Amino acid sequence: MVNVRRKLCRSFGLVDPALSRHCVEPRGSQHSPSLLSPAGEICAFKIHGQELPFEAVVLNKTSGEGRLRAKSPIDCELQKEYTFIIQAYDCGAGPREAAWKKSHKAVVHIQVKDVNEFAPTFKEPAYKAIVTEGKIYDSILQVEAIDEDCSPQYSQICNYEIVTTDVPFAIDRNGNIRNTEKLSYDKQHQYEILVTAYDCGQKPAAQDTLVQVDVKPVCKPGWQDWTKRIEYQPGSGSMPLFPSIHLETCDGAVSSLQVTAELQTNYIGKGCDRETYSEKSLQKLCGASSGIIDLLPSPSAATNWTAGLLVDSSEMIFKFDGRQGAKIPDGIVPKNLTDQFTITMWMKHGPSPGVRAEKETILCNSDKTEMNRHHYALYVHNCRLVFLLRKDFDQADTFRPAEFHWKLDQICDKEWHYYVINVEFPVVTLYMDGATYEPYLVTNDWPIHPSHIAMQLTVGACWQGGEVAKPRFAQFFHGSLASLTIRPGKMESQKVISCLQACKEGLDINSLESLGQGIKYHFNPSQSILVMEGDDIGNINRALQKVSYINSRQFPTAGVRRLRLSSKVQCFGEDVCISIPDVDAYIMVLQAIEPQITLQGTERFWRPAAQFESARGVTLFPDIKIVSTFAKTEASGDMRATGTAPKSAVLEEMLHNLDFCDILVLGGDLDPRQECLELNHSELHQRHLDATNSTAGYSIYGVGSMNRYEQVLHHLRYRNWHPTSLETRRFRIKCSELNGRYTSNEFNLEVSVLHEVRVSDKEHVNHLIVQPPFLQSVHHPETRSSIQRSSVVPSIATVVIIISVCMLVFVVAMGVYRVRIAHQHFIQETEAAKEAEMDWDDSALTITVNPMEKHEGPGHGEDETTEGEEEEEAEEGSSSSSSGSDDSEEEEEEGMGRVRHGQSGTSSQSPERSTWNTAGVINIWK
Repeated sequence: MVNVRRKLCRSFGLVDPALSRHCVEPRGSQHSPSLLSPAGEICAFKIHGQELPFEAVVLNKTSGEGRLRAKSPIDCELQKEYTFIIQAYDCGAGPREAAWKKSHKAVVHIQVKDVNEFAPTFKEPAYKAIVTEGKIYDSILQVEAIDEDCSPQYSQICNYEIVTTDVPFAIDRNGNIRNTEKLSYDKQHQYEILVTAYDCGQKPAAQDTLVQVDVKPVCKPGWQDWTKRIEYQPGSGSMPLFPSIHLETCDGAVSSLQVTAELQTNYIGKGCDRETYSEKSLQKLCGASSGIIDLLPSPSAATNWTAGLLVDSSEMIFKFDGRQGAKIPDGIVPKNLTDQFTITMWMKHGPSPGVRAEKETILCNSDKTEMNRHHYALYVHNCRLVFLLRKDFDQADTFRPAEFHWKLDQICDKEWHYYVINVEFPVVTLYMDGATYEPYLVTNDWPIHPSHIAMQLTVGACWQGGEVAKPRFAQFFHGSLASLTIRPGKMESQKVISCLQACKEGLDINSLESLGQGIKYHFNPSQSILVMEGDDIGNINRALQKVSYINSRQFPTAGVRRLRLSSKVQCFGEDVCISIPDVDAYIMVLQAIEPQITLQGTERFWRPAAQFESARGVTLFPDIKIVSTFAKTEASGDMRATGTAPKSAVLEEMLHNLDFCDILVLGGDLDPRQECLELNHSELHQRHLDATNSTAGYSIYGVGSMNRYEQVLHHLRYRNWHPTSLETRRFRIKCSELNGRYTSNEFNLEVSVLHEVRVSDKEHVNHLIVQPPFLQSVHHPETRSSIQRSSVVPSIATVVIIISVCMLVFVVAMGVYRVRIAHQHFIQETEAAKEAEMDWDDSALTITVNPMEKHEGPGHGEDETTEGEEEEEAEEGSSSSSSGSDDSEEEEEEGMGRVRHGQSGTSSQSPERSTWNTAGVINIWK
């Protein structure tokens, strides 16, 4: 108010000398009213202006002192200063204001002093910048804050500060942020820092701002956004390999791009995931012609020539180390091949050691003795594959092709390749991995002179039987072989050859239609290499994102598959074009869920001897069931309540194929003079299966569903022409999937003969004279002498018993007669029926007849002992038989007409009882 008052005094210009100490009279002021009269007093001040927030009041009329004050709040942010005019009025004209005298006009200038009431605020809530690694920037970005205060002191931002600690950044007073050290993309991709601001009154910002700095690597041309490890779950079908991949060219002028994706599986089995069924099964699956001879089969009793060879893996890969060879027995392969035949094999071979390599024999047919002539052979020599075929003189006496040479890099690349040699003499064609190759060199020779020397066919080496002191192997093979077969008399088609070497895994493209017209692509035959080419980078990116991996095997080989992506770039008119690094990734094929194959069925049964002798025999496995399950882990439902997830195994069925089931005979081989196993070949052919039969058992093989194998096993029969000498026959079944990779449980079956005892009519009467059970209550224990006396003096009870026994004998005789008639009729129906299947046990429909014991003096003691022993043996056999079998309604219905008669003695100390069953057959127990 002092400043304001001084300004007013200067503006008013009063003449009173007493007021001069307070106010300074401005220059050029006029005379004011005199103070000696009322007109000399100051009555009012008037402010000229509209809507001014000020008013002037008189403090002292005599002295003319007044005060300028605000009528309402003044805000510097709304108006920093005011300028207006003020005049003073005297009181000389009386109370009427209109007659007052007014002073001259004085100009008043008021400045509003600011108060620091506002905090700085940033113009943006967040800031973002992108920097390249390895560079020092003077300014990455600039932040800016404002203050709404009106004065320069409080409205200006005097300082900025980074709140976040331990970051390689600094900020200056103008808000420019810079990095204090070189940034690394590998160390940290992104930084987030908080920044605040201060005004000149040191008031901080109300809210910090977020600054995000992204670090990008130095631009290097290459593929971005791909994953090094790719997991593949078996059975998941086709899985994209690079769903987000794209190429960074760093603004390079690219005119065209060629991308090659290669799936490397050369270390898995025979080069990739192929079916591991036996060679015969694979040949049949691919539709190959019959008559194929496997020269490297799995070792067995019938194919024992491979037992001494080194086995490289479970896929029956044989490894030859240069010291081993195998002789093929005589009769396996015809002595003379026709003009048409086919040789197939898988081979992995590397360069031979030494400068001058020797021949490495794969297959050789040479003289067994006297000479060393090679009639036909397949061998490797200096990384060349050579096939030798020498004709005999008796076929033709002309100079003809004898050696066929192929020079291929794959022969010595230490990788698996599939070779097929189709011979249609004199034309010989080689197929390697499905592609056709003609020989680059054909050498002619004369036919071999005729002789009667036996020949020896060998694998892995050539037999040298003549011109040496001791016959031995020579020209050993170094490498691995598998599935070596020969098919005399016929050549394989291109379709079959492609099927036999086809991979079950490979690269694929989802939605070929969406690739676009500007994309060219090409697969190799095994679909392990894909080449794509185009001139638009975006189209190439989208096409590569559709490349996927697929494995159609139900149980694929678990492990790593390496994956490589290589690129070739062409630029517009530039001598030096950008270089794209290769992408090295790998696919991890997870372990498939292993199945548990279970065989279920009746494990023990009995049949009458007549069924064993019949033309149909006895069906061994009428109710066999093959089930495959796998354990699936599930979490329990109380996971939310307890916070834990207890897991429980749940068995689920799995459908897959089998490749063989072996039925073995236990307890000695079959005697072909009186017994055999039989199976109708039509049952096999309808289900595309094969079988071999021997005295050791029956083997069913071929790739087929579990249901097919069940149906075939249901029709397997056992015949025995002399079953009276047979007590029990035991059999065992074991089935396999993938050539023994997964095997079932061993299911054992025991078959017994139900023997019949034929007795005379008199013996029947004696056996049936027994004490009925309803008379047991009237008998009391008596001594032996009393029993003898009772037989001499008959009583009324004895007469009644005799009459009852006679009636019982008559009824039983009729029942036995009807049972025999029914039994003979049943045997006739059994021999005529197609399938006579029924499971028997000792617990149902078995008659054990105990004869009435006769006591005729002391001479019968020895007979009683013998009969008691026989009775105990019969009871033990009955109890043991019934404990191992189960009853069924079907067995009871079918067994009504079957009777088993057993004879045993009884002891005088044990009562005898008999009961009738519903079929009219008497079951008599001791």
